[in-house]
Amino acid sequence: MFRLRLLRKIKKRSASILYCENKELARTLIHERLEFFNKHYNFSYHRVAIKDQKHCWGSCSSKRNLNFSYKLLFLPPTLRDYVILHELCHLRELNHSMRFWDTMAEVMPDYRERSVALRHLERTQGTTIANLKTIKIY
Repeated sequence: MFRLRLLRKIKKRSASILYCENKELARTLIHERLEFFNKHYNFSYHRVAIKDQKHCWGSCSSKRNLNFSYKLLFLPPTLRDYVILHELCHLRELNHSMRFWDTMAEVMPDYRERSVALRHLERTQGTTIANLKTIKIY
C-alpha cells in the first residue's frame, strides 16, 4: 500500500515538473499562432490561459476566454492549428451547431481530415491527452 502511494506521488510530481517546464513554451507558441490567425480572421478574445488539462485540448468560455492544454506542444503543427482554430471559431459560435462547422470550413477547409487525425492519434497513444508527454515536441 505504501509503495503504491509513493509511486502515485512520484508520478504526480513528474507530471507537475513536465507542466512547469513546458508551460511558457506552449504559451509562446500558442500566442504566435493566435496572432497569425488573427491577421486573417480577426477573432476577438479576452484572455488566454495555458493549463494542465487532462481530457481536452482546449476550451472557450462565454466570457471569450481561451484555455489550452500545454500538451498542444506535443502535437504535429497541423493538429495544433486545428485545435487553436477550433477554439477561435467558438468565439463566433459557442456550440457545435451547423453554423459553427460552417465557420470551421471557412477558416480551415480540411478540418474534417485534421479532426480524424487527432482522434486517431488519441486512440493510438492511449485514452486521452494524458499520455502525450511521451511524444516528441514538434
